[in-house]
Amino acid sequence: MKRRNPSLIGIVARRIIAFSLLAMALQIGVVFADYWFDDDKLSVLMLQQETETLSRGIVNRGGVLTYKPDHELRERYLERRGRDGAIYVRVRTASGSVLFSNCTTECAAHFLPLSVNAPNFWKRLIAPGKPFSIAGGQSFERDGVPVLVELAILKDPNGFMFSALLHEMFDSMIVPMTLMFCLVIGATIWSIRSALRPVAVAVKAADAIDPRDSGARLPATRMPQEIERLVSAVNRLLVRVADLIQSQKIFSSSIAHEIRTPVSIAKMELSRIADPRARNAERDLDALTHILEQLTSLARADAVDPSAYQRANLSLIGAEVTEMTAPLVFDQDKSIEFVDHGTTPVTVIPALVENMLRNLIENAVKHNPPGTRIVVTCGPGPQVSVEDNGNGLVDLPEHREDLGYVKRSGQIGLGLKIVHRISELHKARIAIDTAPDQGTKVTIDFATAA
Repeated sequence: MKRRNPSLIGIVARRIIAFSLLAMALQIGVVFADYWFDDDKLSVLMLQQETETLSRGIVNRGGVLTYKPDHELRERYLERRGRDGAIYVRVRTASGSVLFSNCTTECAAHFLPLSVNAPNFWKRLIAPGKPFSIAGGQSFERDGVPVLVELAILKDPNGFMFSALLHEMFDSMIVPMTLMFCLVIGATIWSIRSALRPVAVAVKAADAIDPRDSGARLPATRMPQEIERLVSAVNRLLVRVADLIQSQKIFSSSIAHEIRTPVSIAKMELSRIADPRARNAERDLDALTHILEQLTSLARADAVDPSAYQRANLSLIGAEVTEMTAPLVFDQDKSIEFVDHGTTPVTVIPALVENMLRNLIENAVKHNPPGTRIVVTCGPGPQVSVEDNGNGLVDLPEHREDLGYVKRSGQIGLGLKIVHRISELHKARIAIDTAPDQGTKVTIDFATAA
């Protein structure tokens, strides 16, 4: 199973994500190292965050400030559960009134005296190194009243240092960088889509190009320079294709005259020879002429000029082809009939439609026994059909990538190939209904050309 090529947006988005994650990881590493190797900076950060968390328990009830730690605060600061170290908390007003305390002599040992007018923030080191042993306090205002929350941590039993680091990383690094990352990738995808919009227009134009249109080119307006060079190369290729098709037109128009003339001369010379081998040679030349005419018809169909399309009446074309081929049909002891149910005007190349009907009639004549009845029917609506009551298409050509349509007998099915090609040129649907010894009916629906 062939894997689809990745989209440009997908490639760029993946690389932006990879480099953003790498940059985020490096930045987080730098910030982590900056805090980890600076104990004073990290301890200040830890005290600020923890005292702010403790301040959530300060409440005003009836104009009186109190401190009521909830379950989460008690779990975090007041219950050690056998772990080493200690945590002491004291909450007091600026005037020295204690609202909450879980210590007595320890508070006196680690906190500022109650008589001291404490600053907004203070910190002192109890013991150096990690885990931290520090004490400090931070002032908060509740209803205009300053309240000092003091905290002493000995050997950091609850891992406040890591909580402070994680909190700092999340608030200062991960959230801002994630927002920046989303903004960058969104802006990049929008920019790529905007830059590729002219490319999408060129793709639609390329799908709509008729290779027989010698003036067809891809638009390069507002195209990025890098892609404009590719479009220019494609347009130069279209010029070469147009030259090739023009050469094919010249070839198809001249080959008939160049080859038919010597073949006719050869047949004329053979007719003067009274020998059975000369008759065999005449039949071979007739077969060669037929193949030549089919090859010429196929080449002309591929080299058709789009300006040759015109409004036409399928009934008139069907009647004319039936009349033209009638001598051939009767000469082979078959019969032909034309039935007109009324058709609607269609935009076609009349000469090619005539060629298609003539091929179908000649196939019915060539591959069926004497007495076969051939019916050419036009309508109802924009469709024509050629039906016979002969052998049926027992050797229906199959399509091969290298040889095109080839019969199981090894012969090239040029007649049906011509019919298919002309149907494709008119975007007409072709239906073949055939069965052994029950005949064949080929119907071409020109509804899209109506």
